[in-house]
Amino acid sequence: MVVGVLPMRSLFCWLMISWTVAGVVLCLSLDAIGAQGERSTSRPLVHVAQVDSLIHPASAEFIVQTLGAAGDDGVDLVVLMLRTPGGLVDSTRDINTAIIESHVPVAVFVGPSGARAASAGFLITIAADIAAMAPGTHIGAAHPVAGNGQSMDATMAEKATSDIAAYARSLAGQRGRNVELAEKAVIDSESFTEVEALNAVPPLIDLVASDINQLLETLNQRTVTRWDGTTEILNMDGALVEHIDMNWRQRLLSAIAHPQIAVLLFSLGTLGLTIELWSPGAILPGIVGGLSLLLAFFAFQILPVNYVGLLLVLFGLLLLVFEIITTSFGALALGGAISMVLGLVMLIDSPAPELQLGWAFILAILGALATVVMLLTRLGLRAQFRSAVTGSAGMLGEFGEVIDAIAPGGSGRVTTHGEIWLATARQPISVGERVRVVKIDGMTLTVLPEASPGHAEKESSHDT
Repeated sequence: MVVGVLPMRSLFCWLMISWTVAGVVLCLSLDAIGAQGERSTSRPLVHVAQVDSLIHPASAEFIVQTLGAAGDDGVDLVVLMLRTPGGLVDSTRDINTAIIESHVPVAVFVGPSGARAASAGFLITIAADIAAMAPGTHIGAAHPVAGNGQSMDATMAEKATSDIAAYARSLAGQRGRNVELAEKAVIDSESFTEVEALNAVPPLIDLVASDINQLLETLNQRTVTRWDGTTEILNMDGALVEHIDMNWRQRLLSAIAHPQIAVLLFSLGTLGLTIELWSPGAILPGIVGGLSLLLAFFAFQILPVNYVGLLLVLFGLLLLVFEIITTSFGALALGGAISMVLGLVMLIDSPAPELQLGWAFILAILGALATVVMLLTRLGLRAQFRSAVTGSAGMLGEFGEVIDAIAPGGSGRVTTHGEIWLATARQPISVGERVRVVKIDGMTLTVLPEASPGHAEKESSHDT
């Protein structure tokens, strides 16, 4: 009977567990369906994505993914809260293409108060279905510059400016915004406050709002004209606002995808691995150096890096390392510094001044590396002049005790350095006397009594 009862109990337990799991899954599904039905029928959904960084591939990927997901999730409006000093033209074009092709109306809101959308941010703002600004913000200054942050030569400047100006005119004209001001922002590097942009004829933006809530209130029942000319009435009454955040990869890229951070990681990684190779077993410098180099190369994948500049920086770091381990009287260090300056100047191949390293940063990096090199060189020199403590050289000057008497010109035995040695001396030394090692010949020591005149003379010379 016991054998027959156990299977029945096991079957009953499995049935109860299965029913419980199925019930939980069914309840969750019904809740999700009910929430989706309630959202779609009663409350419009708004996705808010904040972009507070340079415009680079990581931020462009985030915006493109946000707009793509909004179309699949039935979102009624996407708000891009923008605060940026500018960025890459290619990433800007990717973002604007996603805005133009979006199935969901897109509002770009330059905020909060005190923020700006300059350069690339200006082009993104005028490309949106709805362009809004918070009080105390400004947009503009979209003139292209050379890779070193300065003005380009006449031919290149004319080409780049003409290209960006035409792009700005195209965006503003299609959106019904002020084409003249859009062109001036590129050609003359003009910037505009929210009041100037709104009061222009025709306006450069659509409205001014203090925050997201006021923006949605203003947009309620507003007619929006899309890029293809179709119109859509926004219903923002009781809108459900969901904030969309970057994933971990995009946050990591956005944090390290700044040229200064990437160069710091690259320099730290190179020095860490150098220290580990120079002093095997330190472990920590090798770990930090390896991780730093991996993160640096991760950042270089999305930055417009000039690889000639990168190689010059690496060559300069190697010269600084060789200065530590060889004697060049500063020649290697000077060559390394020159190579690093040239490499850092041309490292970032972009016309955006926000992506340039700047002389203050370059000099700070060189100063920090020079300090590290001098400290390591000083430690190396101190190690060279330090008295030996191991091997045969470490025996010279050691003291010991005679355990077998030593006759003049003869030999005996002494204990020194924790060992017993055969020893000779030019004068008789009795058992128990303290002696000092003055010479080593194979396995035989030459010793003198501890209080011998030679010893006193050497001690006096050493004190001097």
